Amino acid sequence: MKHSKIPLSQTVVTLCKVHNIKHIVISPGSRNAPLTIGFTHDDFFNCYSIVDERCAAFFALGIAQQIQEPVAVVCTSGSALLNYYPAVAEAYYSKIPLVVLSADRPKHLIDVGDGQTIKQKNVYGEHVHYSANLKLDLKDEPRNSSESELPIFKSIENKLERFLGFQKDIQSYNESEIHDALTIATMKYGPVHINIPFDEPLYDIVEELSVNPQLFKVQAIQERIDEFEIKSLLDVWHSAKRKMILVGVLSPDSVEEKWLQELADDDSILVFTETTSNLHHPDFFPGIDKIIAPIEELELKALQPDILLTFGGLVVSKKIKAFLRKYKPEHHWHVDLYGANDTFFCLDKHIRLSINTFLGAFLPLVTHHTKSEYKSTWLEVRQKRRKMHEAYLKTIPFSDFTAFNVLLKSLPKQSQLQVGNSSAIRYTQLFQIRKDIEVFCNRGTSGIDGSTSTAIGAAVVTKERTTFITGDLSFIYDSNALWNNYIPKNFRIIVINNEGGGIFRILPGHKDSDNFDTFFETKHKLSAKQLCEMYGFEYVKANDALSLDNALETFYGNSKRPKLLEVFTPSTKNDEILLDYFKFIK
Repeated sequence: MKHSKIPLSQTVVTLCKVHNIKHIVISPGSRNAPLTIGFTHDDFFNCYSIVDERCAAFFALGIAQQIQEPVAVVCTSGSALLNYYPAVAEAYYSKIPLVVLSADRPKHLIDVGDGQTIKQKNVYGEHVHYSANLKLDLKDEPRNSSESELPIFKSIENKLERFLGFQKDIQSYNESEIHDALTIATMKYGPVHINIPFDEPLYDIVEELSVNPQLFKVQAIQERIDEFEIKSLLDVWHSAKRKMILVGVLSPDSVEEKWLQELADDDSILVFTETTSNLHHPDFFPGIDKIIAPIEELELKALQPDILLTFGGLVVSKKIKAFLRKYKPEHHWHVDLYGANDTFFCLDKHIRLSINTFLGAFLPLVTHHTKSEYKSTWLEVRQKRRKMHEAYLKTIPFSDFTAFNVLLKSLPKQSQLQVGNSSAIRYTQLFQIRKDIEVFCNRGTSGIDGSTSTAIGAAVVTKERTTFITGDLSFIYDSNALWNNYIPKNFRIIVINNEGGGIFRILPGHKDSDNFDTFFETKHKLSAKQLCEMYGFEYVKANDALSLDNALETFYGNSKRPKLLEVFTPSTKNDEILLDYFKFIK
């Protein structure tokens, strides 16, 4: 097997293998050549070449999102690793294990005017769980130059380190830092950064490893149930007549069905589920905005819970956030092994357990279901809203709203839906998604950047066929995502093209002016057709209800290429239709 001659590269590659990191997304470069050589010559790794580093990082994030294991991205030095930053932030807030392996120049070449060089140490700041800044191998330094060509302080430093025999200590230090970083990525489910300095020559290859890294045993997190804490929670739980459970982002099958049924059987509990929660039960409350938005002030008071129990990731609905911040529960408990957000400014208990562990310890001890009309009252409201929802669809012209209604119903059975941010995920939240559809969206930072790349990364490794629904600005913004040789033939993209950032039209502010069109809504006349021609996608378009139905008849069928459906909607009507919707269902 071929390896880079550089011991530090061998160490990084070997320890990635030890930690079972199989997926490696590489952006071509020179300074990272030793890593590229090591990863691509070992059949253990699945290597992908993605030129655009921003796309590469989101592509890797999509893989990690699906397999729920660390995925590594490898880049050269300089601005390359800065392009990873949006995905690193998303991984941090979405709790996705992303490992950044950035090649760097030796420290004596930093801030001396050398090309493709920036200050890479700790560059991601507080958006990673660990920053490992590795040390250069002494026995390979300097390589291309005589000792006298180095700055005098560097020459003295080298001679002193060699005289004292520091190479063994440096090898031990590097191994320890790599182990710590990769362990934390796995244990904390988040991003880590390993910065790796290499000196030239970079392309030398050897047949045998010159390092033998020590293997560190990874200690699994031990969950500990605090029986006293559980009892204190039970006392409060039994006395509360209005309990609300709010579930944010969760991977499919995160909660055991028996616990879901147990919650559904309690008349004092409302379970509000986001589309991204992937939780379903006939007595749960999806479509949160549809429930809350039309409620009068007195009704809101009646909805106010005594206890709010939350689990899962970040919440999309602005209306539930506004409601719970104004009508605060007396108690807010969040269940998560690692952290808790005080989203509603009333968090009083962080239960440091996984969801199933907590529910398994807590629910069997609930001795009785409190008599309450809380759930039955709001189930009646939910039913009325659903009837008005269907009635409204019959009154409106073709628009974003009607398009989402048709598209979400059209999704193939047992498939995955990836959703872009901004208006795409907010429209999706207004509709009931079938139980057989898995839903994902980058809600960590909620940015429009990288959604397409994430969806493609997910599609590459998932067993389910994947459909990605996005807005036009988000799609154009991340169009380099299509510069990708790994897109499955059954991958489908649906672009809702309303000629700009339509979501801004529903926000307060002066509309229908040149200033608004240019700097807020960002009006345009662009189409995805030319991009499809360039990247080998089959292109279909629709601009009314009939053409959309016709396009969908064959859109999900077998094909030799991935497909894109562009749905053109009227930009000046969508905002009015959406705002009138909440008035209508009231």
